[in-house]
Amino acid sequence: MSGPLQDIKRWAADLGFDDCRIAKAREATHAADFTQWIADGKHGEMAWLERTTERRCDPREVLPDCKSLICLALNYFPGHSPFPAGHDGGYSIARYAWNDDYHEMIERKLRDFDEKLQSLGGIQKPYVDTGPVLERDFATDAGLGWNGKSTVQIHRRLGTWFFLAEILTTLDLTPDAPFGDHCGKCTRCITACPTQAITAPHQMDARRCISYLTIEHKGPIPLEFREAIGDRIYGCDDCLDACPWNRFAVASRDLTFHARNSVFENKLRDFLDLDDDAFRALFAKSPIKRIKRPRFLRNVCIALGNTGNPDDLAALVRAEADPDPLISEPANWAIRQIHSRHSDI
Repeated sequence: MSGPLQDIKRWAADLGFDDCRIAKAREATHAADFTQWIADGKHGEMAWLERTTERRCDPREVLPDCKSLICLALNYFPGHSPFPAGHDGGYSIARYAWNDDYHEMIERKLRDFDEKLQSLGGIQKPYVDTGPVLERDFATDAGLGWNGKSTVQIHRRLGTWFFLAEILTTLDLTPDAPFGDHCGKCTRCITACPTQAITAPHQMDARRCISYLTIEHKGPIPLEFREAIGDRIYGCDDCLDACPWNRFAVASRDLTFHARNSVFENKLRDFLDLDDDAFRALFAKSPIKRIKRPRFLRNVCIALGNTGNPDDLAALVRAEADPDPLISEPANWAIRQIHSRHSDI
């Protein structure tokens, strides 16, 4: 490797990315599958996925004269437990949301990368979950891991704990070779899914997924899924945790991704006392802030319904009086669940 490619991969490493590989711009491998997935309504309320599907399926529709995609991986693994010593836990938050929102941090890196690529004469469009790109297809093309049976991308060194980003560019770069699918006969991710959202290998019904239900779904969580949600109050890592490739994972060097003590020092019921201002302050710069207080407290109430005890009832009674039905209804459900488990109260 020499010349521009050597420079590009060195720049990626200098900016803190853990892997950088090149894919050729073309129609995405699973373009037809994606279009059918949308037609079947399996994206749920994520309406933005319906818009301009042709742009999502071919980066040349996004950036005229796009020749290549620079596919990037950033390790975010923050460790195994977010709770301070002596804390009894009692709830779970998807690891990527243990601290600051990754979008802003990675976008800064991509802007710096773009400036360097301009020196080579390229015109770029960088994205991190923010643009119309079927990023896992192109990451797989480039050998930046492969798409697992859970539909999560898997990396041979990073396991499942990494963010994907990509830079569409007019630079005509030599593509890297694919690494291939190394899931073999393993189906641990499918078995691990609490709501059977992985309906078959490489098939995901987002409407059943706990990450979707606790983050993207705006209304009440359907009764059929509430008990399966367990103690999860934002997202779900079960299919990621189950992947045996995570035995190679190491903690991220970036402290931005390590657990925020001000969040995890709380007991689950403590969150129910947050008003809007306190919620925004506690989750400043966190991805959790995006779903706003009512949806978050909806999730907390359901988790308490599944795991709570009589000590949690006073907080739930206060939540039951909240004027927002998105909070009051699951609080009432949680109270009834706790009473059914503790018939002596």
